[in-house]
Amino acid sequence: MHHAERRAAHLSDSCSLHPGATDRALRRYREFLHPPGRRPLYPREAFCSCTGCSFDDVRHARDMLEEVLERLPDRARAELGRLVKPMDAMFLRRTLPDPFAHRRSWRTEFWWYHRLVERSEWG
Repeated sequence: MHHAERRAAHLSDSCSLHPGATDRALRRYREFLHPPGRRPLYPREAFCSCTGCSFDDVRHARDMLEEVLERLPDRARAELGRLVKPMDAMFLRRTLPDPFAHRRSWRTEFWWYHRLVERSEWG
């Protein structure tokens, strides 16, 4: 899959999709979901949109994974999908729906932006 990911990054016109971005996004997604317990998790918005800081918002990591999934060939997409699917299920279990998401001035089709945010995930 790594070859396919590198090729997808190379062929992408996205400035944020680069070699290693998939691994970094997977690590960030796992890190966010790692705290044990049943307490809800709250993604926090990144204060800076640069490539390094944008991963402070776990939703950006999920965006990256989605972009890679869209660009990979079938076999590699299925392999990455098998990693992402259980993390998505846990994200849904550990985060809370945002009842006002439909009222936001900006809208997205991505479900991970329809969860409550703001409180720091580290305390």
